[in-house]
Amino acid sequence: MSGRMNSEIEQNRKAWDKLAEGKSLFARPATDEECAAPLKTLDSRGWLPASVVGLKVLCLASGGGWQSILYAVAGARVTVVDLSGSMLDLDERESRRRGVTVHRVQTSMDDLSPLRDAEFDIVHQPVSTCYVRDIIAVYREVARVLKPGGLYISQHKQPTSAQISERDAKQRYVIGVSYYHEGPLPAVADQSYRETGTIEYLHRWGELIGGLCQSGFVLEDLVEPRRGDPKAPPGDFKHRGMFTPPYVRLKARRTGSDGPTTASASLWVPPSRGTGKV
Repeated sequence: MSGRMNSEIEQNRKAWDKLAEGKSLFARPATDEECAAPLKTLDSRGWLPASVVGLKVLCLASGGGWQSILYAVAGARVTVVDLSGSMLDLDERESRRRGVTVHRVQTSMDDLSPLRDAEFDIVHQPVSTCYVRDIIAVYREVARVLKPGGLYISQHKQPTSAQISERDAKQRYVIGVSYYHEGPLPAVADQSYRETGTIEYLHRWGELIGGLCQSGFVLEDLVEPRRGDPKAPPGDFKHRGMFTPPYVRLKARRTGSDGPTTASASLWVPPSRGTGKV
């Protein structure tokens, strides 16, 4: 890894340490109400199995005492990986408080070398791939640590949202960053979906979806969580969310081999259902 990339990772680590210590919205531990129905809290789409008791779950780039605690309360054997030691401290504190076990590993999401091959039944990753240059490296590591047939749930920042640079005098959002921008995103006036002090990257759809399939996964579902509110005033992140969806959530299944799924392989097909609110 180059010195430049090391410095970028270190900046993100320090930024998330600061966000955790400052009680950021993204460092909010699971509440008693959420722990009373942990799988419902984690999964509004029905993507998880009915029970995770005894399953090995990796909460990837997911420190902060929320996701790991919910899985542990639900009976899973949980490992949480995060770049930030301060975020992992929250997982440790909350696991002790709730009397559950959570194994913590401090490393970057694109380097899961402390973890064994085919170790996990489920990998669940919140929005975080925007902090690494190479999303394919993350996908390959997830593929390595997942068992064949294992479930990978992930959420990502959409590229168009990363392109927004400002809001004009008519309250329109301006795409001021090239879709083919390489390297760290530039500083922009509109910070609605940027985390303070972090270095972020734009990942195009060919990387987000194509890279996932090329890394040994079958995509089973895709949703765009609604984060907009028509009543939100200009300047509010929910106002911007009405014009460009900030996130995409993916459900993928690890194939039984390192290559593409063959025509003879058995693919899971989602049941037909009407369109509903996401």
